[in-house]
Amino acid sequence: MVRQEHITLAHGAGGQMTARLIREVFAAAFHNETLARLNDAALLPLPQGEGRLAFSTDGHVVQPLFFPGGDIGELAVFGTVNDLAMMGARPLWLAASFIIEAGFPVADLQRVAESMARAAARAGVQLVAGDTKVVEKGKADGLYISVAGVGWVPAGVAVEAGRAHPGDVVLVNAPIAAHGMAVMLQREGLQLESDLESDAAPLNEIVMALLDAAPRTHTLRDATRGGLATVLHEIARAAGVGILLREAEVPVHPAAADACALLGLDPLYVANEGVFVAFVPPDEAGDALAALRAHPLGRQARAVGEVLAEPVGQVVLETPLGARRLLPPLGGNLLPRIC
Repeated sequence: MVRQEHITLAHGAGGQMTARLIREVFAAAFHNETLARLNDAALLPLPQGEGRLAFSTDGHVVQPLFFPGGDIGELAVFGTVNDLAMMGARPLWLAASFIIEAGFPVADLQRVAESMARAAARAGVQLVAGDTKVVEKGKADGLYISVAGVGWVPAGVAVEAGRAHPGDVVLVNAPIAAHGMAVMLQREGLQLESDLESDAAPLNEIVMALLDAAPRTHTLRDATRGGLATVLHEIARAAGVGILLREAEVPVHPAAADACALLGLDPLYVANEGVFVAFVPPDEAGDALAALRAHPLGRQARAVGEVLAEPVGQVVLETPLGARRLLPPLGGNLLPRIC
């Protein structure tokens, strides 16, 4: 990235170029102990010492704004709620910023606002503050939304990317690749005979159920930009471990798998909005899996791999035939504008 003079779309895809951009520009400029952890949300102490606050922000520039199973407003709420949940937090309050292009239909804006209200009610949070800006036509591609959120992390909960430990079992709550492919097909006007929709959903309730069943869970991360493969690479680097991913055990949405095959894409790198990974000690993995499967958002939960001591910072893919190879991180721009 340091050899490039201009930002490209690949810098926002969630892969290696995004990681380098964050490390070499933002982390270098704003360095502090909290930011250096590079979690989905910052963990901040409370004066009373009863737990911690989780604080996060998330921007959304999806195109198209409305797609099967969701829209930009729903994504904006669920994205921030889920970032808080991945820290073991109970999301409480949100603030939203809207950048609206002149000429944007008021009816569409009202539709987005109503969708956000329904999403907040479903997640059990309140939108308590906001800001609105309008820019010239051609400057914002319709509508951009940024949402910040605050949640409470109970005392005793310690979930961070850097806590993954050798021996941990890697769990996934749901089939992957539905969101990215639903948006992609809608954007490109491709018609498939399927019920493919975005999997966008608030994950805070299922995470609380998981933590009740497996209180020593080490790491949680939602598999959004860059998909499951990218998230596993982030955790492997943060924790200084290796991760073994068993390809045969990874659930993939059937219609999304067909769409990926049609377009030549690997579902492991496709974005999700209702999928997360959990790194759980082996003695709690059975209870954790049962808790996930008891929730509507986890009925197809699977154990998909385990944490290794090495190769440090790498993900090893075990194929259905038992062969093993290094799974590369996302290098370029697979699916732009999907969240």
